[in-house]
Amino acid sequence: MKPQSDKPQPRGELALQLVTMAADTNANGDIYGGWLVKQMDLAASTTAGRIAQGRTATVAIDKMEFLSPVRVGAQVAFHTYLEDIGRSSMKINVEVWTRDQFDQSARKVTEALFVFVAIDEKGRIREVPRPAQKL
Repeated sequence: MKPQSDKPQPRGELALQLVTMAADTNANGDIYGGWLVKQMDLAASTTAGRIAQGRTATVAIDKMEFLSPVRVGAQVAFHTYLEDIGRSSMKINVEVWTRDQFDQSARKVTEALFVFVAIDEKGRIREVPRPAQKL
């Protein structure tokens, strides 16, 4: 049996995986940070919706830091996990990891904490059903 790797690994479940395209780059040829934030929100909202068993809304993004640029053609993986849950809110952590087109090693590029609230069909805040589903 192989020993466990000492390399950092993504935490949580894979919620979204994409390949970056040239249309998403800045003048330097790197992927826009805003593009990454949009995809992170999508990954987190999918997780929040599953936990809330319905509609949710993003209310805050906290603790974001970009560690390295993302290149065109990179495979980008968005991993999510529930950090905390309240009466109507959920804190979902999103980690972003990439693999460059011709490199097998994964690297972490950013992570952030997204806060969501459960909402009803009229957009009003509602309680998250109990017990919350395990991710």
